[in-house]
Amino acid sequence: MSEEFKPIVRLAGVDLPGEKSLAYSIARIKGIGINTAYIVLRKLGISPNTRLGSLSESELKKLDTVLKNIEKLGLPPWILNRRKDPFLGMDRHLVTSDLVLAVRGDIEFMKKIRSWKGIRHMYGLKVRGQRTRTTGRLGLTVGVKRRSK
Repeated sequence: MSEEFKPIVRLAGVDLPGEKSLAYSIARIKGIGINTAYIVLRKLGISPNTRLGSLSESELKKLDTVLKNIEKLGLPPWILNRRKDPFLGMDRHLVTSDLVLAVRGDIEFMKKIRSWKGIRHMYGLKVRGQRTRTTGRLGLTVGVKRRSK
């Protein structure tokens, strides 16, 4: 390892391992999957197989600004993780705590308007149409009794 190799690199507010390849390192950021990582790196012209710790400061700074504003790369909207934002009406891509807060806000909005999904969230039940007869049981066991001998 050279003397400028960084074992831990901070990108988009997340500490990432410098010894992993670039695509897999930035895929550890919440909101960026492996496919998004490859697409972003291809757009920037950086090889996804290089180690994250071996990038120069200028490349890291460029990568950090792009990761915070992925929608400015001119990618097709199906790559972005927040298409047609219900409150802003535009396509966005959120990462780290912004994504967590947006999802939590969506759930709170569904609860507030008392939609079906919001009610299911309120009661802690399955939301996406799964069966609940045998799975999704939390808390005390109800209805199971052993016969006394």
